[in-house]
Amino acid sequence: MPDIKLTRPLGDTPALSRADRVYYALRDEIFDMRLLPGDRLTEGAIAERFAVSRTPAREALQRLQSDGLMRGYVRGGWEVAPIDNKRFDDLYEMRQMIETFAVRKLCGEAAQSAELHLLVDALDRVWKVRRAQRITDGGTLVGLDEALHHALVAAAGNDELTATMQRVTDRIRVVRRLDLVQGDGIADTYEEHAAILDAIRAGDATTSVLLVSQHIGGSQSSVRGLAMQRLLAARTETRPDVSGHAPARLRRTI
Repeated sequence: MPDIKLTRPLGDTPALSRADRVYYALRDEIFDMRLLPGDRLTEGAIAERFAVSRTPAREALQRLQSDGLMRGYVRGGWEVAPIDNKRFDDLYEMRQMIETFAVRKLCGEAAQSAELHLLVDALDRVWKVRRAQRITDGGTLVGLDEALHHALVAAAGNDELTATMQRVTDRIRVVRRLDLVQGDGIADTYEEHAAILDAIRAGDATTSVLLVSQHIGGSQSSVRGLAMQRLLAARTETRPDVSGHAPARLRRTI
């Protein structure tokens, strides 16, 4: 079983490149809906805002495009991608397939794998705590939540599946984090994670798969409604112009 890190060490974070700095800043603005679907940007405006050249600005925007968060068009123009419910449903379905496969495999190893029990012990220390000790900051909890799910998938030992899980997580994060940041899913997340860990420790594949499926399905249903509510609320707020003017999209004539 691979060595699993449950959190990223704070002191070891390497210095970000200029492109990384722009990428993470814009990604957070999209996640927090300070940049909304349909908002338009230009490479020049982004370069000026972050005091970088157009090359790292373009690299950051292209990376956001590969995440499904941004769309590019002519003359350096970009826009925040719309929320596509069909795409997110497909991604949640893929996530459920990956995670249920992983926990089923882990339960088959539970009786003989000391490493698995050590992993569950480590995860218990994060998720099976008293209410007074629970983290209430949704942004912090998002990272811990993702760490648990990735730790379980990685523990199943299939590197390709783990890499696919990372790509799925990156693409649904824009809506998935709403359940913890904007919604009231923190208490449910603690309780559901604890129950999943208990079932895995017991080697109960049937219960583990059921609990994981319910957990993912509940999150999917919650974020669907929250995304629309948050988007409508954000559109009614007075927001500063963070994007800069972008040239009009050329439309195909039919």
